[in-house]
Amino acid sequence: MRFGLIANLKREGARAAIATVQNWVKASGHELFCCREQLESICDGTLTVPLDELAEESDILISMGGDGTFLASARAVGAAGTPVLGINLGSLGFLTQLRPHQLENALEAIARGEYLIEERMLLKTEIEGRPRLESPYALNDVVIDNGPVARLIDINLEVNGEELVTYRADGLILSTPTGSTAYSLAAGGPILHPAMRAIVVSPIAAFSLSTRPMVFSASDTLELRIGSSHEVAGLTLDGQISAPLSDTDRLIISQADFCLKVIIFPTSSFYKVLKEKLHWGISPRAD
Repeated sequence: MRFGLIANLKREGARAAIATVQNWVKASGHELFCCREQLESICDGTLTVPLDELAEESDILISMGGDGTFLASARAVGAAGTPVLGINLGSLGFLTQLRPHQLENALEAIARGEYLIEERMLLKTEIEGRPRLESPYALNDVVIDNGPVARLIDINLEVNGEELVTYRADGLILSTPTGSTAYSLAAGGPILHPAMRAIVVSPIAAFSLSTRPMVFSASDTLELRIGSSHEVAGLTLDGQISAPLSDTDRLIISQADFCLKVIIFPTSSFYKVLKEKLHWGISPRAD
């Protein structure tokens, strides 16, 4: 089996976790390919592959770091369909659920075929009349905001060609179920199970008490027009890819025609992660 490895070396414990993978692969007779741009300096004796080729060369892609590293890994996979195993070297980690001490057991289970695949939908973003974005896909969310000037903007939303609402707000978050526990949650959006197919639309600091988050079908096409008194706004995908917007731009947001395959294990549970990360079920009263 061929394993690809992406890792954030700035995270504490990254080098030790990488060494665990290298030693396990060597002892078990599998192959390992490290991301050349990130790990060439420390993967001595291990094959390195450019990031844009790593998914194609791998049967399983290991992503080590926080949720940001996992989002970057999802972009690297793209439509290749390579399953991703997330290892959490950070603190919160809704996407990267396993900790380093679980790594070797997880690799053993994968080698035995004792794992499950959970498919996560992605969003695709197009800006009408503009060249295709370099990386138009988002696993978490697409965010439109007021850019460099802290003023309200108007965002007109059409669903499948039918005009629905004009938000007057600091911005708008369009989230996948995977991203429902990220920025959307902070803006008051609902939590969705990541295996669902839906699009959550959550306004940011809306100038209306009647404006609330909405959930749309994944098959819906959402079209957005921006109105800004300062004639500029910002577009951000997964908090990592950004582009400026003008008040003449028309955005088209839809479900991508491929999914990200995430490796999970029978012992893991999204609800268990929610309880742990959000401290649910803990009495607020002191002992």
